[in-house]
Amino acid sequence: MTSTAMSETLRRLAEIATKDGRYSVDAYIFVQQSLAYAQFELGMGRPRPFGVEDDDESDEPPPEAHLSGQQLCEAIRLYAAELFGLMAKVVLNSWGVKSTRDFGEIVYKLIEVGEMTKSENDQREHFDGIYDFEEAFQRDYEITILEPDDSE
Repeated sequence: MTSTAMSETLRRLAEIATKDGRYSVDAYIFVQQSLAYAQFELGMGRPRPFGVEDDDESDEPPPEAHLSGQQLCEAIRLYAAELFGLMAKVVLNSWGVKSTRDFGEIVYKLIEVGEMTKSENDQREHFDGIYDFEEAFQRDYEITILEPDDSE
């Protein structure tokens, strides 16, 4: 992606965030990054390369490239934990994101402006109640404490 295209994308995301008013532009960027993380790092779906269009005239992504709301929420959880650790919930909350339903609202805003696509089976409700933020980002977060090796 060229720097001009990236700047244009960031400008559009900032415009969406400003018009909507519920979520920071960082939340929109993070959801997009989480989709890429799911596809490239977790191997969920097959990503479509930037700037490459499908051969057919359909607006639908290839079936293997699609993630369900539940899958995307799980990828978001893993990515947030990897990036922010125990601060993940605090960071997401500071962006206006307090539940998985908020991820759905962000995704559907991105769909409305053509930044993401959906299948005919997708619904906003597929993002509802996937996990509780307190449990996903705090109670279930494990800190591993390494004990010194006594054999030295």
